[in-house]
Amino acid sequence: MAFDVAIVGAGVMGCSTALHLARAGMRVALLDRGAICREASGVNAGTLTMQMTRAALIPYALRAHEMWLRMAEWCDGGHVLAVACPGLSVAFTEREAAMLEERAKARRAAGAPIELISGGQAMEIEPGLSDRVLLAGHCPIDGFTSAYLTGRAFRPALLNAGVALFENRAVWGVDREAGRFVLETETGPLQAKRIVLAGGVWLEEMAGWLGVRLPIKVLINQLVVTERIRPVMRTVLGVASGLLSLKQYANGTVLIGGGWQGIGDRQRGGLAVRAENFRGNVRLAAHTIPALRDARVVRAWLGLEAETADALPAIGPIPGVDNAWIIGSVHSGYTSGPYFGKLLAQAVAGEAPEMPLFPIDRLLAMEAA
Repeated sequence: MAFDVAIVGAGVMGCSTALHLARAGMRVALLDRGAICREASGVNAGTLTMQMTRAALIPYALRAHEMWLRMAEWCDGGHVLAVACPGLSVAFTEREAAMLEERAKARRAAGAPIELISGGQAMEIEPGLSDRVLLAGHCPIDGFTSAYLTGRAFRPALLNAGVALFENRAVWGVDREAGRFVLETETGPLQAKRIVLAGGVWLEEMAGWLGVRLPIKVLINQLVVTERIRPVMRTVLGVASGLLSLKQYANGTVLIGGGWQGIGDRQRGGLAVRAENFRGNVRLAAHTIPALRDARVVRAWLGLEAETADALPAIGPIPGVDNAWIIGSVHSGYTSGPYFGKLLAQAVAGEAPEMPLFPIDRLLAMEAA
């Protein structure tokens, strides 16, 4: 059977693209080397934040934020326990405060309702906050999810829409035969009229299948979860200097995400927590919310995040390859993921996307230069 479109990579962007294309009437195959949303999309910090989103992406993140909160409505009842709450980005030093002011100004100009407030005002919003905060960015539109539920939320909707899920089916390469793409997989070939590469940090390798050189930078984020403790925070917190995020779930656990990086290589494996960075992240978290000094760490893990050369997304057609598309490599991409998938699906289906895409021509020109 030849599909109308084959999507390689079943993270949040691949799943959203597949779902919207299937609902547009296409026969869709969604392939992943593992289970859906069990790579970056299932192990990230789940932050739905405007204050860690690039200014150019704020309009997209605002629409995606609403999609996460209303996920049960458009995803056949699936949900990720999305919570809407205020967000604070805090600065402890004059240098951090200047950085915070600059970023808040750019994001506010892009549509994010961020206002700068004093440390005292921040403590009125978040009583558990350190009294050493000099300045804070406050955004009423923020929140978080339980990211590990992402695949579970998408699966029923994908199946109900008729998407053919091929989990645990790695793709080794792509050929062209008679105007179709032939995906070479570990269990045999699969044919499709169109292809969408949605592989996140593996997009560099995937683009190479089609003869395209697209360098991708990989971040190895460290995540830490504490034991269940009494309520100590009610906002999503970020630290301006280190891109560290903090949030407390309804069960009492606190998730510390981002900050100083882990170590390893996405191709050869061997990802590992970097001990000194782990300690630094935990100490910074406890410096921000002093009550965390008494909390015990339960476990730590790693989540991969991808960036292009200009830190903006790779979303659009692949130049020189008819009917080939790409999506991914967005810093803080989980926040905007479902909306980016919707936009790309509109383009693949031959419609005009309701907001502009981010074609990779600019990145290929940078690489050539």
